[in-house]
Amino acid sequence: MAMFDKDNQPLGETEALERHIQRALATDEPQGLHLELSYRIIKAIFNPVVMGTENLPEKPCLFVGNHSLFALDGWVLGPVFMRELNRFPRGLGDKFLFSNDKVSKVVMAAGGVMGHPEVCAAMMEDGQDLLVFPGGAHEAVKPTRDMYELQWKERYGFVKLAARHGYTIMPVGLVGPDEFYGHLMEGEDIPDSRIGQLLQRLGVLNEDTRSDILPPIPLGALGSLFPKPQRCYIGLGEPVDLSHYKGKTPTKKQQQKIRDQVAEQIEIQLAELLFTRAQNRGRDGFLRRLLTI
Repeated sequence: MAMFDKDNQPLGETEALERHIQRALATDEPQGLHLELSYRIIKAIFNPVVMGTENLPEKPCLFVGNHSLFALDGWVLGPVFMRELNRFPRGLGDKFLFSNDKVSKVVMAAGGVMGHPEVCAAMMEDGQDLLVFPGGAHEAVKPTRDMYELQWKERYGFVKLAARHGYTIMPVGLVGPDEFYGHLMEGEDIPDSRIGQLLQRLGVLNEDTRSDILPPIPLGALGSLFPKPQRCYIGLGEPVDLSHYKGKTPTKKQQQKIRDQVAEQIEIQLAELLFTRAQNRGRDGFLRRLLTI
């Protein structure tokens, strides 16, 4: 992560992390016209509904969910959580989002922080809500056949951090953003296609490019780049209270058990949300149904 001081001199990694943490802690929750406008746009286009609010504890949580195509879940979750749940979860993002100061300021103003253990620890010590998608970039470019399936591999970092700080993990299922765009071509098929051959000649792709992290070619509403107005459903599962682990690191077996418990809750939410959406399909207006074909 490259950060610079006021004289445009590069900062060391430790100093850069400390500055990022200070900025993150000093960031206030979005309010006023900007938040209201964002919320109204989301409500008008995607008409999200939140289920399971009775499961949400008052104490700070680490919200853990399934990542959506192109990481578009933040569009929906941020304004809805702030306006309807009165919660400001700090979304954990890849460090590349904070390598440019101007981009970093925009991301942080919306609540984003770097997904680094020291940053997460500082946020938890300050009692802030956090939001993480353990599937990361891999889950955000998954092919259609893997839609609404968790792609967590062997990631346990979020479990260890939550346990060490005695946090409560709040499983979140989200249905809708995975279908904002159709897949004209899956990312894994691009290297062997004519488009892939062109990209290789242009130097965009090479033999070392991993096909499993290439995004699909998107197809939005009526063949445009505008997202399809799929109605969104957000489900809050049963919280996983890790307060009894505070100050400790769970064993590998305990970490697996906790992670499996969180994943199971998300999968339950996804199944229930997909069922609820199917039941409500007939209530969608004609224009929404037309634009989501």
